[in-house]
Amino acid sequence: MDKTGLIAVTNKYVNTLQQYLCVSRPRRFGKSVALYMLAAYYSRGCDSEELFHGFQIEKAETFREHLNQYDVIFLNMQQFLIRAKMQEVTEYLEQAVMEEIREEYGELLSERITGLAEALERIYARTGRQFIFLIDEWDCVMRERQESEEMQKQYLDFLRNLLKDQEYVALAYMTGILPVKKYGIHSALNMFKEYSMTDQFDLEEYTGFTQEEVKELCGRYDMDFVQTGSWYDGYQFRRSGHIYNPRSVVMAMQNRAFSNYWTTTETYEALKIYMDMDFDGLRTDVVHMLGGGRVKVNTYSFRNDMRNLENKDDVLTLLIHLGYLGYDCEREEAFIPNKEIVREFENAMSVGGWPEIMRILKASERLLEDTLRGGEERVAGGLDRAHTEAASILSYNDENSLSCAVGLAYYSARKDYRMVREFPTGRGFADVVLLPLPHIDRPALVVELKYDKTAQAAIQQIKDRQYTQALEGYVGDILLVGINYDKENKTHECVIELVEKNG
Repeated sequence: MDKTGLIAVTNKYVNTLQQYLCVSRPRRFGKSVALYMLAAYYSRGCDSEELFHGFQIEKAETFREHLNQYDVIFLNMQQFLIRAKMQEVTEYLEQAVMEEIREEYGELLSERITGLAEALERIYARTGRQFIFLIDEWDCVMRERQESEEMQKQYLDFLRNLLKDQEYVALAYMTGILPVKKYGIHSALNMFKEYSMTDQFDLEEYTGFTQEEVKELCGRYDMDFVQTGSWYDGYQFRRSGHIYNPRSVVMAMQNRAFSNYWTTTETYEALKIYMDMDFDGLRTDVVHMLGGGRVKVNTYSFRNDMRNLENKDDVLTLLIHLGYLGYDCEREEAFIPNKEIVREFENAMSVGGWPEIMRILKASERLLEDTLRGGEERVAGGLDRAHTEAASILSYNDENSLSCAVGLAYYSARKDYRMVREFPTGRGFADVVLLPLPHIDRPALVVELKYDKTAQAAIQQIKDRQYTQALEGYVGDILLVGINYDKENKTHECVIELVEKNG
């Protein structure tokens, strides 16, 4: 995939007041690859014009202006943290980089100069040469030394002294999993503009693979595009409605098979730790998202710290940054983005602590089969059990509870269907629509929910508002499923009708 357009974006910020960029994304989302590309482009240590021949960046007005014009200081903080061992990581980093600086500019530096910032100031004063800083895994000290606040403070002070308001800095581009703005009260790096999984601004299309890019890949590798989307799509930003997990898409294309590729790079215990945190409302929100729903999240209270989590919003925001949740920044809502991540949540719940939900999920296969056979009484009984189990965790008992229970009850349908909550029809929204994936010979389901009314009223609403006509391009059978919940008796009623071939 041609992601060289990223260079045109970073060129806009070279030697401006916005020259400090921090790009945070989940692991294996292409952060390091992007840094290698930027290094090849900016570094005066190589002639890379031919490397970019035929790519998007070659057409940009700024292509030759910045091509191979800078000394590039590339810092992989993970490596420094590992190699420093008992030595202070900043001290080790400074020594290692100074050795290379002296190899190139030794005649300009006296023996007295041992600090990196002072050395770069002297070089700039004597030669006018500026540096571009590319910093990978910038936040590894924060993530892997969570208990050492003194080390974190020293590290942040080092980066501030090295980068902030320094004339020798033409551009600083940092990558990590977490944003930089709030580590406690210490805001040493407040000069950075943040691009995170809550908002990527003008870097959206470089965060993962776009829909157009995935369509092209599916054609090239003869893979089904709709199935690829159900497995790996779902990350959402302001302008890009569809961003796909790049690691998983690449592996699926290479292996010609859909599977859990991104989640296998880390054990599910990491997710389980956060799911099991005892914050009021957290379990309700997780259950609601498992049922296909979305939850409101206040992402602004999060201190960008994996240790000091103070409420459920902090946990959900962290899961957004880690890639376990998608986020709609316009509506400020979180959701589980795709089938790959749904399975990871299921794995995390299967090892204990979520028995009620696991019983619903295990029973969902039978409920789907009963629905497809038109077994109205069996479906109603299955929903009774699912709603009762879900209500033991949910903090509410209303239409949202019913909607959540139904979403969970049809959980297993996601193997063969694409589930859409609040499906737009032009005359309102169908509560739940299940569209069969390509090559799946099963009818679509249009589900309408009622609360203290009748299941037949739900069926009538589907017909009156012509919900089935909104299934543009679908020509198979459709099952209309009307469900009513009687709050007083705590029972469900179900009516199922078949609409034969839609075209």
